[in-house]
Amino acid sequence: MIRFILNQQTISTDLPPGLPLLDFVRYHQHLKGTKIGCREGDCGACTVLLGKPENGEMKYQSVTSCLVPLGNAAGKHVVTVEGLNVAELSPVQQAIVEENGTQCGFCTVGFVVSLTGYCLQTEKPEYQKAIAAMDGNICRCTGYKSLERAAAKLVEGLSERPAKEHFQWLADNNYLPAYFPAIKEKLLALNLPEDGHIDASATFTVAGGTDLLVQKMETIRSANVNLLWNQDHLKGISKEGNKIVIGGGSTVSELRDSPVMKGHFPHLYKHLKLVSSTQIRNMGTLAGNFANASPIGDLTIYFLALNATLLLWKGETRREVPLKEFYLGYKTLAKQPDELIEKVMFEIPGPDSYFNFEKVSKRMHLDIASVNAAMQLKVENNVITEAFTSAGGVGPVPMFLARTSEFLKGKEVTEEVLQAAAEVAQTEISPISDARGTAQYKRLLLRQLLFAHFLAFYPETLKPEVLL
Repeated sequence: MIRFILNQQTISTDLPPGLPLLDFVRYHQHLKGTKIGCREGDCGACTVLLGKPENGEMKYQSVTSCLVPLGNAAGKHVVTVEGLNVAELSPVQQAIVEENGTQCGFCTVGFVVSLTGYCLQTEKPEYQKAIAAMDGNICRCTGYKSLERAAAKLVEGLSERPAKEHFQWLADNNYLPAYFPAIKEKLLALNLPEDGHIDASATFTVAGGTDLLVQKMETIRSANVNLLWNQDHLKGISKEGNKIVIGGGSTVSELRDSPVMKGHFPHLYKHLKLVSSTQIRNMGTLAGNFANASPIGDLTIYFLALNATLLLWKGETRREVPLKEFYLGYKTLAKQPDELIEKVMFEIPGPDSYFNFEKVSKRMHLDIASVNAAMQLKVENNVITEAFTSAGGVGPVPMFLARTSEFLKGKEVTEEVLQAAAEVAQTEISPISDARGTAQYKRLLLRQLLFAHFLAFYPETLKPEVLL
């Protein structure tokens, strides 16, 4: 039995846990405000909010309901646009109206939900973060400027929101319906058991589902599935000695917001902003990105350059596999079908280390890379003592560029060395021409991204005109 709260209603259902949440709210609850657009998590028309108690407070995140298995709603507060209705237009809705932010209206629901989700965050209101909250919503009518003006108006209105009791303030000021402040107690009253069970007989194991449900939605909707997204024992980000250890079920948003990660990666927010969209980052997991084995998986490329190791788990057995040895061929992994990626571990870069991630795609958000690349260097007295270089989109698997990394070791950082390293990299890759570019274009991109790493590391000493 799956139990959760949908807007104000307590739901108990024995429908298949793999059924898309979008279909449940539209066809089983007849809430038609949540729209069907792409069914791939791209358009944002089906955006809803998922809330759960965390550290004594309710925390809400926007998600695309077309890719959320119904079972992932267990123990959550699911909020559709109908659940945001107040007697008059809310400040979010009013700002969109006043700035002419809607035309055909099909996408408007998603924008209203995403911006309301932004209002629920406790951080100081900032215009750029309000804009970022809409990065998973597509509008083909307005050109976005009217929506950006609406977001600016919203941020101005939120300036008076208190840091504490913010849900009550939002309800008192019509951002939320009056029922919202009492939801936490209603959720706790459900008394749901903790879900730590793994069913070995399940047909599919689903983490965030952001890619698997796109590919196999019709099969998964009625299948026997293992849902890992709610299993807290697979989450967590901690520092253990000289290593950072991350639970495989941690989402991209949890990774980006982690104080542990931010303390060692000052550009983390900028790097992970390039990964998909807010809704997908709230859903997609680290282990899912690795296990999906896409040759251009952003997180895989990121962690290859961190020289990460995976901890694989099956029953009472655990074993470690270096991430760079995990990919045996296209979509072929060095793991048994019933092994799970429990954790990923890597050594914390020291003060003499540099790290950078780059991605080129046709769109900044919600797009797959043409080529992505990451690099970690350890440098002493301008001499590279260790190098870890990775690249995606240039071969059948996410690639650790072993020969390029080895070539850089022991070299001084000069334009000539970098040009030679770029030539070595060309011998390691085998890109193909496809919808994201020709093979020649991808070779050029990798060359430029390698140079971009070093220009980020040494902006004052390297000459772009010599490299580029």
